[in-house]
Amino acid sequence: MMRPSLCIAASRMFGTPLHDALRTAVAIEILHNALLIHDDIEDGSEQRRGRPTLHRLHGVPLALNAGDMLTLSALRPLLDNRGTVGDRLAFKIFEETEQMARECAEGQAIELGWRRDNAMGISDADYLEMVLKKTCWLGTIYPMRVGALIGSRGEADLDRFTRFGFFLGAAFQIQDDLLNLIADEHYGKELDGDLFEGKRTLLLIHALRECDGAERTALSEMLSRPREQRSRRQVRWLRSLIDRYGCSDYARRVAHEMAGAAVHEFSLLANDLPESRDKEFFAQISNWVVERNA
Repeated sequence: MMRPSLCIAASRMFGTPLHDALRTAVAIEILHNALLIHDDIEDGSEQRRGRPTLHRLHGVPLALNAGDMLTLSALRPLLDNRGTVGDRLAFKIFEETEQMARECAEGQAIELGWRRDNAMGISDADYLEMVLKKTCWLGTIYPMRVGALIGSRGEADLDRFTRFGFFLGAAFQIQDDLLNLIADEHYGKELDGDLFEGKRTLLLIHALRECDGAERTALSEMLSRPREQRSRRQVRWLRSLIDRYGCSDYARRVAHEMAGAAVHEFSLLANDLPESRDKEFFAQISNWVVERNA
């Protein structure tokens, strides 16, 4: 519930009641779950929230249809916003939703394209651009922008929330990449799933940059195969490369740098806002995203 919580807290930080942001927060959570279903199909993921993914349980056609239906279901609370925040703000929230959906789809296309093309020369900047689009817009930027839009009645500088949301979301995603390798039983997703899927995480990008020629050739051959043709032995070998080249430490360092930048950006945007529980929530959340274990 991080995403709707960000929306509600951003709205209440400006002094508005919970009710004003509730419908938008509901729509955000529905959209998030819809996109998880579709992402799991596209990624070939096998586990979500401690259970088999929906397409593993019921097949791709039914899972696709469920994802489509959830996406459509998110439109109703956004339409109902007209009775809560008025036509003007409800339309602005729709505009924000359209931008988020476009950015998110572009980010997913970038990541899927890397895997399709077996991209081997991805830079940290390339990764962060993909994360900005795929993770940050839905995960942090959009919830906070629409929350601030509601709370300030359209008066807040939303670009500041975009910058804050990028750093916060990037730290969140890198920690997620790390947890895929080291999380405990509360994680809920398949351990090493990113390696089986060939995802270009920051850890894999660093390994590709640091490994020698023979290792790079072997990695390229492994990553060119579809998931079902990658053995557990190969994934263990890739884990050994990640350990050898200090990829986890590198990713953890970048995540903490991003979290620190998020703290700075929040201090700038919230300087003139009164102290509140919701402001304190935002002041603490950057630390939470890099310390969480699930």
